[in-house]
Amino acid sequence: MQLARVIGTVVSTVKNDLLRGRKLLVIQPLDRFLKDAGKTLVALDSVGAGEGEIVIWCRGKESSFPFTPDEVPTDCTITGIVDRVNTI
Repeated sequence: MQLARVIGTVVSTVKNDLLRGRKLLVIQPLDRFLKDAGKTLVALDSVGAGEGEIVIWCRGKESSFPFTPDEVPTDCTITGIVDRVNTI
């Protein structure tokens, strides 16, 4: 799992049927100090995140697990909304 900030939304009128009704968000990956780290990504939202929020996200096969039993075609999913980050 990694941290990111939601920086926008994606609107797509033509997409796979299993993506209908699901929210696509643009995320900016962050390092442990909440500084930008890497290129922006489009992630499927599984938790109701909104613009400006810090979120937890994952990639790969595991990114489809929150939508089980549906086999949603995603390789990047937001899996949590962060309340607070404590760094040492």
